[in-house]
Amino acid sequence: MAEIPRGRGRGAVILEALRKAQQQQQLAEAPAVEPREESVAPKPVVPKGRASLLRQKLSELKQTAPVGEPSTLQTPAEIATITKGVEETVINEPCLFRGESGTTVNASCNYIKLRTERDGGVFEYHVLFKPDMDAKSIRTRFVSTHLGKIKLFDGGSTLYLPIKLPDTRTEYICNHPQDNSEVTMIITFVKLKQLSECIHLFNVLLKKIMHALLLTRIGRNYYDPKHTHLVPQHKLEVLPGYAVAVDEFEGGAMICLDTQHRVMRTENVMDFLTNVKLTCKQQGNFVSVARQALLGTTILTKYNNKTYQIDEIQWDETPQSSFETRDKRKISYVEYYKKQYNIDIKNLSQPLLLNKKTKKTAQSEEVDQFISLVPELCYMTGLTDEMRSDFKVMKDVAMYTRVTPNQRLRALRAFLDNVENTPEAKEILSNWGLHIENATVDLLARVLAPETILFGGGVKGTTNNADWNSLICKNKVLGPVDLIRWYLFFTSRDEKFASTFAATMTRLGDVMGMRIAQPKMEKLADDRTDTYANMIQKVANTEAQLLVFICPSIREDRYSVIKRLCCADLPIPTQVILSRTLANPSKVRGITHKIGLQINCKLGGTLWALRFPVKNWMICGIDVYHSPGVKQSVCAFVSSLNDDITRWYSTVVFQDKELGDQHKTAFVKALERYKQLNGVFPSNVVIFRDGVGDGQLKYCKNYEVAQFQQCLSDYSISNVKLTMIVVQKRINTRLFLNKGAEFDNPAPGTVTDSKITRRNWYDFFLVAQHVRQGTVTPTHYVVVHDDANLKPDHVQKLTYKLCHLYYNWPGTIRVPAPCQYAHKCAYLVGQYIKREPSAKLADALYYL
Repeated sequence: MAEIPRGRGRGAVILEALRKAQQQQQLAEAPAVEPREESVAPKPVVPKGRASLLRQKLSELKQTAPVGEPSTLQTPAEIATITKGVEETVINEPCLFRGESGTTVNASCNYIKLRTERDGGVFEYHVLFKPDMDAKSIRTRFVSTHLGKIKLFDGGSTLYLPIKLPDTRTEYICNHPQDNSEVTMIITFVKLKQLSECIHLFNVLLKKIMHALLLTRIGRNYYDPKHTHLVPQHKLEVLPGYAVAVDEFEGGAMICLDTQHRVMRTENVMDFLTNVKLTCKQQGNFVSVARQALLGTTILTKYNNKTYQIDEIQWDETPQSSFETRDKRKISYVEYYKKQYNIDIKNLSQPLLLNKKTKKTAQSEEVDQFISLVPELCYMTGLTDEMRSDFKVMKDVAMYTRVTPNQRLRALRAFLDNVENTPEAKEILSNWGLHIENATVDLLARVLAPETILFGGGVKGTTNNADWNSLICKNKVLGPVDLIRWYLFFTSRDEKFASTFAATMTRLGDVMGMRIAQPKMEKLADDRTDTYANMIQKVANTEAQLLVFICPSIREDRYSVIKRLCCADLPIPTQVILSRTLANPSKVRGITHKIGLQINCKLGGTLWALRFPVKNWMICGIDVYHSPGVKQSVCAFVSSLNDDITRWYSTVVFQDKELGDQHKTAFVKALERYKQLNGVFPSNVVIFRDGVGDGQLKYCKNYEVAQFQQCLSDYSISNVKLTMIVVQKRINTRLFLNKGAEFDNPAPGTVTDSKITRRNWYDFFLVAQHVRQGTVTPTHYVVVHDDANLKPDHVQKLTYKLCHLYYNWPGTIRVPAPCQYAHKCAYLVGQYIKREPSAKLADALYYL
């Protein structure tokens, strides 16, 4: 297979530009009568960077210039012009990262092309006043008077117009509003801006279009409050809306348009506080419960359709309290809402909610702004944890939020028709010479071949729907670990469940290929947290392999104590099971089998594997967990330990932000552990970095990659090839399989790496998982660094293979397994353990 060429480097482009300049100079100096024979070109020098290349080539050109005549490239202005032209050439060339493996299929996506009409676009002009005018308001008035309202002018020297003026240089005579003196305004044409240079402007225009369509902005997206779907049995309503953004891609400037839904509660915060007060017997308990439930949540004020975050509850303030307005007047909240919104506040004794926003002033100083809100005017947004765990609630909400590919595309076409049929929205586009195509972008995608799954006993299995649940239930695991010494803790009410679980586990041992002995049964006197802690300390020195707890209910304090003691203080693998999970006799066997597989992983075993045609590679995954209200974040670093990519080493570090500087510590531990087990350092390191947005890609490339390179340099490991891939799963891109008149979700293994990929990055989209309901969301992968020069096919196949190795699910998942392991590890440590786990558990997946 021929290797796909990548984007041309700056050095190569500069070299070519300078060669052309030299050839033109030689042709100009040639005699007119007889052409001169071409001299043999010197051997090209390997570029060492733009500056050194320019110096070297300029020196060569000066030497070849005729005696007595200056070189055609000797002035700084000319050098700057050529360099600028070269840079523009480099920027305009898209980065190609296209593979060839797999079966080609027709696909579509939720991208819409944005085009400029003939003779239209964004024209840049320079504005000059004689005499000079310092007041921005007067400068803006002059521009508006002579050039109309359709413009973009910030009061400085740059003006953007949707049309080109007849003359390159135009003068207007204006009269100063104060002394009526004559002022000359000179408008000079600079250039026609490319679409890639107008992305911000297009996004601003899109916001105006959304307002013209009477859509309301809530958060980042726009919703239609007039067409809500009520779910009255759960006091909920679902708002339909859109997520829209313009960006430049490999196929040009496009609009990414996706349908969105926002779940709102029909009860306001005052109703919620009343219900909490009724359930709390003590007043002090009510205050703490209310603060715990409300702080950090997002609420919506329907009188202005804005969202706020609750940062505090002001118990000593009421709607009758007064505040100071901008004009230094005192007014009560009751009077304010009556005057501004004609709203009568009913409950005059309710506390107020406080929202804090940090804004930057004109001097770039951060200033805290506080806003007090009335609870009865604030409506709760989103679902609580209790609602999410209620199957009936989620099923009823999913009727409106789970949209099939056909329904999603119909909604997108309805939006485009709405724009076309709304004169105000159409005028906004036509004023700037823009046109939105009335169809989504079609593209070619590829479906990678299904992978072969390897089980114990040499059994192999292949599945087309990326699900091997039936195979794992029938076959033995690949790397079994015998479970001989283990404890089972339970309360008296769950004694029956405990006996059934222990008997089922021992029977399923042969099925899984494990030898499982009878556990030591430990009945707890009560369900208090101290009781669990005391029992853990009691058996800590008995060389137990595993501790299993059957708990009667969900309690975070109990779970935190168990995990903190058994993961940090007294390192023992643990398994916590809710008694209601074992309550259904018909499902006990299947549930126990899944728990047994999870236990095997926590003991250091493996369940299945794939064939990897690589040797001495270390695959890593990074993810960061941010705990609400806690300054430090938890970064988990998970790395492979063997060539089969089935054993993992996990490290946790604490840092102050998403992009931290603590990766060196974790990377060093991973390298040392790899060499300890394999005798050598890895030849290739591939890192999948989760949690990095588009605005952080350059920072990640320049800052985090440098940390890993510094580690390799400190260890004097010069032959290790480093590849870093950013994983983005929170995206609005959707892919659809085009079946002609109908659309469906693409099959697992579908890859697209053209048209909708980033223009200046090596990236691709991959659908790894199988979705039975709704629309599948692909995962976006961006190769930010690659010393190994891996081919696109190799990166895409490796990524898809890794999506098969998450041992908590017998099927493919959205992201590579090391990223999901890092996510689980960071969440457990950040949410419950809150300290660094013991190194004795680092070789096992104790966080599953």
